[in-house]
Order: sequence, then C-alpha cells, then structure tokens
Amino acid sequence: MPIVYLSIGSNLGSREKNCEKAVELLTEKGVKVLKRSSMIETEPWGLKEQPDFINMAVEIETALAPEELLKTIKATEIELGRQKDIRWGPRIVDLDILFYDDLILKTPELEIPHPLIKEREFVLKPLSEIAPEKIHPLLNKSVRDLLNELKSKK
Repeated sequence: MPIVYLSIGSNLGSREKNCEKAVELLTEKGVKVLKRSSMIETEPWGLKEQPDFINMAVEIETALAPEELLKTIKATEIELGRQKDIRWGPRIVDLDILFYDDLILKTPELEIPHPLIKEREFVLKPLSEIAPEKIHPLLNKSVRDLLNELKSKK
C-alpha cells in the first residue's frame, strides 16, 4: 500500500485536540497511521493577523487513491467544523497531502507533492521528525535538506 505524508494544523479552538481528533477520524476512515511527529506551535504563514498554529505531520498507509484520499481529508475537515474561509486564514483544522509515495500529480483539484513544501518551515520541521530522508521527487532533495536550506535563508 502507498505511504503518504500529511500535514495537520489548527489555530482555532483547542488546537491540539483538533489535530488529535483529525488523526482519530482518519483512522476510523481506514487510514493506518504509521508515524506521527510532535506538535509544534508556529506563527501564521500567508495571512499574519491571526492566532498561532499547532502543526504536526503523520506518515500513513492507505489503499485510497490520491483523489479519494483528498475527498476523505476534506470530509474530515468539514466533520471537525471547518468552514469555507479566507485563503490561509484561521481554521479549526487543515489537512494537506504532502507526498504520496513518489507520485507526481497535477490536476485542478490536487497537486502532489504539495507545491509549497519547500517554503513552509511549519510543514518541514514536523515532517523532518518522521521522514528526514524522504526525497522530494521533483526537487531530488531530502526533507532534512529542504528544512536546512529554508533555515539558512532566514
């Protein structure tokens, strides 16, 4: 079965509980969690005027095809109370597919690997805890190297 990496974040309500509940709901929907990072508090990215986030990453195994997995995570977000909101604005929960094995996919609905991975420390830091050697299939660099490059730009 494919190995997939997801990013989970929340900056409204009980942020840690929202992330935990997202993992729990995904498990109930047939996703097997293999590894999970610690939760880190991060400043907002994109839209700065909002509460800080709690972010984490999980490594999962799933029989769901990428498009079906996307539908499952979007349904999970709605189940947890996420509403149509401002792009990069506050949210109860945000789930993103980062990698799906070494698949490269670009459709109007879904892009894998996630196109903004290399710009987001809040994604790379927890991901590097559970998959530091994972190679980005387009950039041909490890998650650890992408994180180090991003930190060196600060």
